[in-house]
Amino acid sequence: MNARASAIGRRARAALLAVAIGAIAVGAPSIGAAVIEVVGADGVRVRLEAPARRIVSLAPHATELVYAAGAGSKLVGVHTHSDYPPAARQLRTVGDAGAIDVEGIVALKPDLVVTWPWTVPAQVERLRALGIPILVTLPNRPGAIADEIERIGRLAGASAVAAAAARDFRARLDRVVARYRNAAPISVFYQVSDRPLFTLGGDHLVTHAISACGGRNVFADLRIPAPEVDVEAVLAARPEVVVAGTEGAVRPGWLDGWRRWTSLPAAAHGNLVVVDADLLHRPGPRFVDGVEALCAVLDEARGRAR
Repeated sequence: MNARASAIGRRARAALLAVAIGAIAVGAPSIGAAVIEVVGADGVRVRLEAPARRIVSLAPHATELVYAAGAGSKLVGVHTHSDYPPAARQLRTVGDAGAIDVEGIVALKPDLVVTWPWTVPAQVERLRALGIPILVTLPNRPGAIADEIERIGRLAGASAVAAAAARDFRARLDRVVARYRNAAPISVFYQVSDRPLFTLGGDHLVTHAISACGGRNVFADLRIPAPEVDVEAVLAARPEVVVAGTEGAVRPGWLDGWRRWTSLPAAAHGNLVVVDADLLHRPGPRFVDGVEALCAVLDEARGRAR
């Protein structure tokens, strides 16, 4: 082989090597890139090679958490009932508590799905089996909501925004607790529905909200999150206030039904009140708004009961 042919061969091999190196660089994370890892509420470790760029939310509270963490612009699909913030209503819906659109979600090419334990587990596992990272969120204490904001912020590369939102949440919550720390105790029956008669148990976030306001959930000893009770049990518990949690704080007709029980302290004192369930029932950033509103109505009820 002459010198000219040899030179051409060397240049060809160099070109092929450059193409190969370029392909590797495109297909894999750069050397030294920081891997992001967090552990979800289900104990499963979520590992991303780079910050998430396309996120799907499979629960309304998860949607709110993603926005609070500064990653709302990365959402490409949401739960049907994701109605806050208003921008979420413009996004593609990919299912609800009954079923999710697995094929539709896969078509959106998400690099992160944020959900909670009650989103059709079998379908969520199908997504996980396809290699899609799944973060399960389930804040069971008010302070854990701030932790979830920070966790999502890390996964989305928005840690600074998330940290600021978490600090604000914690500070507001601390102020509420401090304000009502020495308030006179008041017993509370929190009613979710009438027929069947559902309340919330001791492990529910709302029970922690009631405690933060200086109240006591009369069914706090029930460990089921949303137990069914009967009228006799409520009358025996003798709550000083009945709180109805409804969407938009719309007063339900069944709330005033308690007036017929004149021996019930809540009825005797006119303490049949209503709060916005969207704020209190969703373990998201607006929960602290719900706590503030709940404390205000309980404080008014406290005044009428004394």
